[in-house]
Amino acid sequence: MTVVRWSRRLVLGAMGAAALALAGTPAAEAQGLEKTSIGVLALASSGPIFIAKSKGYFEKEGLDVDLKMFTSAQQVPVAVASGDVDFGVTGLTAGFYNLASKGAVTMIAAQSRDEPGFQLSAYVATKAAHDAGLTKPADLKGKRIAITTVGSTFHYMVGLLGQKHGFTVKDVTMVAMQDVPKMVAAFKGGQVDAVIAPVTVARQLAAEGSGTILGWVGDETPWQLGALFTSPKTVAQRRPLAEKFVSAYLTALAEYHAAFNAKDASGAVVKGPGYDELLAIIAEATKQKPEVVAAGLPYVEPKGKLLVDDVVNQVKFWQSEGQVDKALDAKSVMDLTFVK
Repeated sequence: MTVVRWSRRLVLGAMGAAALALAGTPAAEAQGLEKTSIGVLALASSGPIFIAKSKGYFEKEGLDVDLKMFTSAQQVPVAVASGDVDFGVTGLTAGFYNLASKGAVTMIAAQSRDEPGFQLSAYVATKAAHDAGLTKPADLKGKRIAITTVGSTFHYMVGLLGQKHGFTVKDVTMVAMQDVPKMVAAFKGGQVDAVIAPVTVARQLAAEGSGTILGWVGDETPWQLGALFTSPKTVAQRRPLAEKFVSAYLTALAEYHAAFNAKDASGAVVKGPGYDELLAIIAEATKQKPEVVAAGLPYVEPKGKLLVDDVVNQVKFWQSEGQVDKALDAKSVMDLTFVK
């Protein structure tokens, strides 16, 4: 009788230990992951980050990544500089380069960019301005153009257009409206002649008859719109972390590119492998309908390579605008050792 009871205890004890071991496995694995964080905007351009998080690519690299959402491009590099997040991915602004000039941030891989054949940012003329002769991007010289803020990506897009067509930002009147909804209100109210608008906004303006799309920034002036960045301190003191992060990011970049960036001979999007799955991931992360996301998917370079010449041009442009310290060396804002 004693032997039977003792045997039963052994069996039950073994079963309990096994159950506890199984229950504890996820927690043990989680404790083995290195914690880190990234600041992002709820935009399709952040898609590769959302994909890497959702599909477990960060975890495969041994990372537990916390996504922190921000509402403007300038907030993200500030968060990296202050140490609130370890990494950031967003559009490049004068504010970013100001922080870079102080040694607070450095680019380590590419994000989205305006690319020929990809409809990401449009030049849109009001009906009145179009009827009066504003029919192509080069005609924007001398016109009133709505932008978000001085130092924004829209500001640089105006400058790039001028560089191509022989005028400067001083030859146009940029009307800073703080955000895109206010830009649209100024456009519809006739306070400006034109706007550079995200694709979904541009198509809406054209569909309702209040504006005419004159062309696309990617076709006129391709440029490096966004980047993945971190602090030089992270690179120096936690390089293995940064290398693991970039590795997972590049896996997602390649998958994003294969799914969304293929075009046929007519320029129409060809749905690549995993299109619907990845679109659903981005739609959930950005809290948008899949069809809205699909209409504004930007081009990403599948290997994460930066357009170095354009980054150099951005620095020179902002220096000429008095927005960035003239002592800043453009090459110092990029660490090209993470992307081969």
